Amino acid sequence: MIRTRRTGRGHAPRGGRGAAATVAAVAVLALTAVTAGCEPQAAGSTPSAPTPVPVSGTPTDDAEPGTGEPTTTPPSASAEPSAPSTSAPPPDPQGKVLMASGAQGKQVRELQARLRQIGHFDRSPTGYYGTVTVASVQSFQGKRGLSRTGKADTLTWQKLLGMTHEPTAAELNPPTTRPVAKPDKRCMTGRVICISKNSRSLSWMIDGTVLSSMDVRFGSQYTPTREGTFSVYWKSRHHVSTLYDSPMPYAMFFSGGQAVHYSSDFAARGYNGASHGCVNVRDEGKIASLFAQVRKGDKVVVYG
Repeated sequence: MIRTRRTGRGHAPRGGRGAAATVAAVAVLALTAVTAGCEPQAAGSTPSAPTPVPVSGTPTDDAEPGTGEPTTTPPSASAEPSAPSTSAPPPDPQGKVLMASGAQGKQVRELQARLRQIGHFDRSPTGYYGTVTVASVQSFQGKRGLSRTGKADTLTWQKLLGMTHEPTAAELNPPTTRPVAKPDKRCMTGRVICISKNSRSLSWMIDGTVLSSMDVRFGSQYTPTREGTFSVYWKSRHHVSTLYDSPMPYAMFFSGGQAVHYSSDFAARGYNGASHGCVNVRDEGKIASLFAQVRKGDKVVVYG
C-alpha cells in the first residue's frame, strides 16, 4: 500500500499536482518491481515458487564454462521420430569380453601376472584394469594377430592361457612395488645384499638364489648413494645418526657412514623424499628379518 505524506491538519492533498504525484509514485514502484524480477510480498505471506518455463530442444554438452546453463538445439520442424532399429549388433569375432578398463579383482591380477610372464606387463600386478593394462593387452593382441581392442575377451584369454603357466603366489603378489631387476653378476655368488637403483629394490641372495626382496630408496643428487662392491662392516640395531640426529633402526653399514636401514619417513612418504646417502627400506618387518640373517663381512653390491 502506498502511503501519502500527511500535510497541514492531517488531510491528504487533493487533486492537482498532489494526485498526479501519487499516480506517478505508484507507477514507478510497479515498474521497479517488474524490472527486479520479483513481486511485492504482503507482510507474513509465503513467496510462491516460480513457474518453470518450458525450453524447447535438447540440452547439449557445450555449455559455456562457469555459466552452468546448457545451450539448446531447437528441434527441426520437419523432423519425424525414427523407428527403433530391429537389427542386432554384429557378434564380436573375438568372443565375449571378460575384463575391460575399470574392472578389478583376482582375475585382473592373474591377467597382469600372465602378461608379465611373457614381457607384456612391466610392473607388479595391481588387480586394477587401468590404462597400463589396456596397453599391455593391446600389445599382446597385436603380436597374436588379434584386434587390438585392449579388452580381455575369450579368444585373447584362451591364447594367453596357452602361452603361460598358472601364476604363483609370489607372481600374483610380488614383494616389491616394481619388478625386481635381474641381479648383477656380482650378486650371483656368496651371501649378498644386491641393490638395484634402477628398479629401486633390494634382494637378499645366497649363491644366486633370491631369498627375499624389498622396496628401497636412495640419497638425493646432493648426497648420492655410492655404487660398487662393499661389505658389511658394522651392524647397529638401535642406531641414531650423529650427523642428523635421526633414527636408523636395523642399520648395516657398508661404506663410510652409508648403511642399509629402516626408514619411518620412507614408510610414511614413499618416494617423495630421499635419504642422505643411505639405502632406506620401507618395510620394517622385512628389514628386521634381513638384519637377523646378515653377518658382518657379507657382500653388498649397489648398481644402477
